[in-house]
Amino acid sequence: MTTPTPATAVFRQVVLDTMDARRLAEFYRELLHWDYRPGDEAPPAGEPDPRGTDWLVLRNPGGGIGLAFQQVDDLPEPTWPEGPHPQMAHLDLTVPGVAELGAEDERVRGLGARLLLDRSDDDEEPLRVYADPSGHPFCIFVG
Repeated sequence: MTTPTPATAVFRQVVLDTMDARRLAEFYRELLHWDYRPGDEAPPAGEPDPRGTDWLVLRNPGGGIGLAFQQVDDLPEPTWPEGPHPQMAHLDLTVPGVAELGAEDERVRGLGARLLLDRSDDDEEPLRVYADPSGHPFCIFVG
């Protein structure tokens, strides 16, 4: 592995396009237990949310890469695993064991995700694939 130099680009964050930046940011904030970048927090109920209709960032509490949400006017939902609108990228998450995968399933669906594929009984690589509220597929592996 090479060591980055001051002039080397380093990975900062993953950005997801969405038609509702605040809703998707809230989904991942709850899912990952991350915090907003200062200034990106949701305003009190009933107040304008100009940042929530443009660009929001969640910070990784461990100091790793962040997750950002960019509002767009139109975004066809990915048709996974096949179809006219293939995914361009997806997120892979992990839990320690199969029991945690089951517990996480209820929590993830309660936050608004849809189950797309259940391979929790796979002996080699148990996982579940979900769609987030904007339709982006993401996986939760046991690992």
